[in-house]
Amino acid sequence: MTSAMRESYHASESTMRETCALRTSAYNASMSDTGKGLLKDLFTLAFLIVVVVIPIRVFIVSPFVVDGDSMHPTFENLDYLIVDEFLYYFRAPARGDVVVFRYPNNPSIFYIKRIIGLPGETVSISRGVITVTTSAGESLALAEPYIVNEDATYTKNVSLNPGEYFVLGDNRPNSSDSRIWGPLPRENIIGRVDLRLLPVKNVDFFPGATAYSPTNAGAAIPVTP
Repeated sequence: MTSAMRESYHASESTMRETCALRTSAYNASMSDTGKGLLKDLFTLAFLIVVVVIPIRVFIVSPFVVDGDSMHPTFENLDYLIVDEFLYYFRAPARGDVVVFRYPNNPSIFYIKRIIGLPGETVSISRGVITVTTSAGESLALAEPYIVNEDATYTKNVSLNPGEYFVLGDNRPNSSDSRIWGPLPRENIIGRVDLRLLPVKNVDFFPGATAYSPTNAGAAIPVTP
């Protein structure tokens, strides 16, 4: 190999090494930028989870899966619901609200029922007919078109103290509710059911929502808001 050829070979080899070094440097820089971008994305995600998702999950809404048929036909077993935990910071639970709460005799268990009686009222049940005497002395006979299975055997009067609610399942013969274990304390109420997500065919906002409006005859007729 001549001197000129050796010089040309060494020059080419040097150029190749420099090119490889440049490519390696560019690759490392690219990977470094990618790593920094990934870390930034992970940090942003963690920040959003801590600042947005967790507070919403803990203080505003929470999921709930129906277990059993005590609220049939309004809710069925395995319905997937979203519960609004924020609403009752601004107003008191109302008659007709469907609420999720901690079972008074075992707070680790969650129940879903409908509010029938409010604090200070007297709830009278006679052969399936419910009459509520309000704190103002007004008598309301509740019409309940959502009931398909009535329990005509139960007769009782229950007076509610401040902070107590009378709750019933819509499937009266198959519901453990205030008829059995007494009034529900306000502090046990988690929130109102605002959304049914599953099954998809039954997706619904404010499922089971009912407000009662008194008529001239002293009855109360459900009005869907």
